[in-house]
Amino acid sequence: MAITRAKYGAEAHKNDVGALPTAFPRTMGPNCMKYLQEIVDSGLMCNMTERFEQAFAREIGMKHCIATPGCTPALHVLAAAFPFKPGDEIIVSPITDYGTLLGVIDQNYIPVFADTAPGTVNMSAETIEPCITDRTRAILAVHKTGLICDMDPINALAEKHGLIVYEDACQAVFGEYKGRYAGTLGKAAGFSFDSEKTMGSDVGGCVVTNDDDLAERTRFIGQSRGAQMRPHFGRLHTELGFAYRMPLCTAAVSLAQLELIKDQVAQRDKMIRLLSEKLGEIPGITPLPIPDYQNVYSCWMVGVSLAPKAFRCSTEEFADQLAKAGIPGAGLGKYYLMPEALTFLQENAQQKIYPYSMPPASREYRYDERTCPTAHAFLETWVRWSTFCERYTEDDCELAAGIFRKVADQNRV
Repeated sequence: MAITRAKYGAEAHKNDVGALPTAFPRTMGPNCMKYLQEIVDSGLMCNMTERFEQAFAREIGMKHCIATPGCTPALHVLAAAFPFKPGDEIIVSPITDYGTLLGVIDQNYIPVFADTAPGTVNMSAETIEPCITDRTRAILAVHKTGLICDMDPINALAEKHGLIVYEDACQAVFGEYKGRYAGTLGKAAGFSFDSEKTMGSDVGGCVVTNDDDLAERTRFIGQSRGAQMRPHFGRLHTELGFAYRMPLCTAAVSLAQLELIKDQVAQRDKMIRLLSEKLGEIPGITPLPIPDYQNVYSCWMVGVSLAPKAFRCSTEEFADQLAKAGIPGAGLGKYYLMPEALTFLQENAQQKIYPYSMPPASREYRYDERTCPTAHAFLETWVRWSTFCERYTEDDCELAAGIFRKVADQNRV
């Protein structure tokens, strides 16, 4: 049977058209060609990836940066580097992307989805606590759209129960929580430099941590393929490992993009706050709330909620009308509800396929739209567009708000 394969990056956005700026073509750092030329001139012998790792670690304020070919590999290798066992539980937000979960699932850990806090896309300490069991080993905090989870209470809860906290900061690069960068708020974090992300540079990613042992193990498992050298023999593969090494050319582009990113994030922060204010003035429209603790909102995706029964059209029809009126890429976000979107995980849990067999699982699991009812209900009336970028100006925010107001007024009950 023929299937329609999902598309990513520029390919997924090539048909985004409208009256507002889009991310593509990306603005490239002025030194991009210089760094790429260094690679060519060196005959692939330059240390570009190491240079990027050092530069990103310095800018983010962490001891270690381990560059990867993407964000999914970054979070995959982190899951593999932790000392957990099959059947152990990792608590994670239900509103996220498949890349967050791949590593957890591949290592035969069991994802436990904490519901989101009312009115937002992120989980909280209050929604996490009921999910903790004697099999819980870690909390994976996802900063969806660039909104940072309230990490101090989450870390306090984790410390109380002896749990590791790590972050999916793929949509929140250089966002700030109480003066600290997203990705520096737990034991480790994964970042994305995929072409459509805030620091878009092809399909790159990285892991950051201050933990020396974890950094070394991440490199061993993720880049050395779990192999160590034995004299007079060669490579011994003592553990299952991966070849998740960032290519030199990706490192060159990432290094160039790093030189632009903080100014771009500052512009995104300024524009999303202005846009949110204007959207919030429209009856029946509620933008994602920006918490007081978030000093800088490194916004990757704009989202608004429609008031139930305020409009005579469905949420999908509202989004379609927005797209036709000039909001490029406007659509629904239902597919972000992982308990519902990961149908293979539903089947594995239902059929008790390893690791859902007992053992190693200690109880039964169920994944569907009822797993996290608050998150499910939220996404039923949520409209998002992922073409928001640093090119937005005050005039663009005014135009976007005007389009929303027009569509809202046309459909108002």
